[in-house]
Amino acid sequence: MSDTREQILDQIKVQGDLVRQLKAAKESKEKTAPSGGGRASSAGVPALEQQKQHQKQQPEQQQQEQEQLHQIDEEVARLLALKAKLGGDAPPTNQKFTLKTPKGTRDYGPQQMTLRQGVLDKIVQVFKRHGGEAIDTPVFELKEVLTGKYGEDSKLIYDLKDQGGEILSMRYDLTVPLARYLAMNKISSIKRYHIAKVYRRDNPAMTKGRYREFYQCDFDIAGIYDPMLADAECVKIVAEILDTLDIGDYVIKLNHRQLLDGMFQACGVPADSFRTICSAVDKLDKSPWADVRKEMVEEKGLDEAAADRIGEYVRLSGGAELVEQLLADAQLKAVPNAVKGLEGMQLLLKYCSLFGLDKRVRFDLSLARGLDYYTGVIYEGVLLGESAAVGSPVKTSQQNGEQANEPATVGSVAGGGRYDNLVGMFDPRGKAVPCVGVSIGVERIFSVLEARATASGLKLRTSDVETYVASAHKGLHEQRLKVLNQLWDAGIKAEHSYKLNPKLLVQLQHCEEHQIPLVVVLGDAELAQGLVKLREVTTRQETNVKLEELPAEIRRRLQTA
Repeated sequence: MSDTREQILDQIKVQGDLVRQLKAAKESKEKTAPSGGGRASSAGVPALEQQKQHQKQQPEQQQQEQEQLHQIDEEVARLLALKAKLGGDAPPTNQKFTLKTPKGTRDYGPQQMTLRQGVLDKIVQVFKRHGGEAIDTPVFELKEVLTGKYGEDSKLIYDLKDQGGEILSMRYDLTVPLARYLAMNKISSIKRYHIAKVYRRDNPAMTKGRYREFYQCDFDIAGIYDPMLADAECVKIVAEILDTLDIGDYVIKLNHRQLLDGMFQACGVPADSFRTICSAVDKLDKSPWADVRKEMVEEKGLDEAAADRIGEYVRLSGGAELVEQLLADAQLKAVPNAVKGLEGMQLLLKYCSLFGLDKRVRFDLSLARGLDYYTGVIYEGVLLGESAAVGSPVKTSQQNGEQANEPATVGSVAGGGRYDNLVGMFDPRGKAVPCVGVSIGVERIFSVLEARATASGLKLRTSDVETYVASAHKGLHEQRLKVLNQLWDAGIKAEHSYKLNPKLLVQLQHCEEHQIPLVVVLGDAELAQGLVKLREVTTRQETNVKLEELPAEIRRRLQTA
């Protein structure tokens, strides 16, 4: 752009003044034009004569007006062009800029995508094993659908620019869109899974797998069922996925929203502060108790004594014995919500034991999950590490009445819970559809597995090509195409070089580099006999095979490999 910003602004001002002058001149002429009535003029010209003169002048006036209108249109067009020049979308040709992805996002190359797809395939297998059906929803929703569902996290929702129509926001998770889908389609029972991207205007931590654009893998059971049967299956699904991925040692923390509310009530938290205090407790996996307590007291106005009483409870974790201990607690026994929550935990732990999860689950009173829509059991899967993450709270577990130190956790990889009222918020009649579900934090899992692959030097196959069709010398590209067509028609994944006369060594090196198991080598001597050489890349052994038998022989080799 040769003109400076100031020069363009000056030009816009001049053009604007000119347009205003033209419009003023047009309006002035319209006001002074003769009316064409039957009255005499001041010079005594008869009305009929004046009318004739006016009729003669009309064509000339109309032509002048048309020319002025055309001139105004041209000046307006110049103004718009100057405006576009000043703030247009096209970048200046001589301006340098940095090529990068937006903050909190990243690109994925073939190696990363192969790893990701392998993880997603294993997760889908588990979902299907439990009877899951797939659905999909729009990547953006009406803003009013998402508003008021996420508590303090609502500020992380991406709002889209108003385009003069519907007010939209990018989806924050897959749970609220599911609730809208159930209410809109009058569905009262479904077992669904959904794998898709969601968007959060969060502070990203790329090395820890926390992005602004990321995948969620959700499994939810909707319908009216007996207590804790569906909830326990969701916990089992988390364990199966983490076992299948072999990502490392883990624990699934369990808690209950009714117990949390009852605990807050017993500790003296005002009812209208339950959600904000719950949001503070939810930060205990990232911040020490002292910081959380400070937030409760100084930012949220909680009484110090109440905060200290909460601190005594949220440090506790264990199993069925901790439930028994809390059922005998004098403060909690006096609160019906707390008792209901503890009885629910008792039943959930029993079902988890029947699923063989005794060593994988832990009742943890610090687990809060700050989303507003949870109404019952909540759970979170976390990986265990040798050293605690920075700022992680020191926790105490109860084992047979004795205190024990817990393994440090290195990050949440799954979370979920029961939300019985969310669907009813969208139904015109308020009809509730009880739901429970789990979301797998695949981005953190990807980060862990990607780091592990990099450290070990592991190179993944990034394509599924089974056979490479090579030519031993010049002039065989047409024969290659015929053989390729034969293999593709037989359903065999195959490729070849896009050069007419590639060197054989280069073709074989390509196969080794991309881990293609078999090579069909074409040569004039073999083709004259209706044969080709079939070469195993790893052993470099070659065998003559009849052309008509080639697809069957390739399948046999692949099956025995």
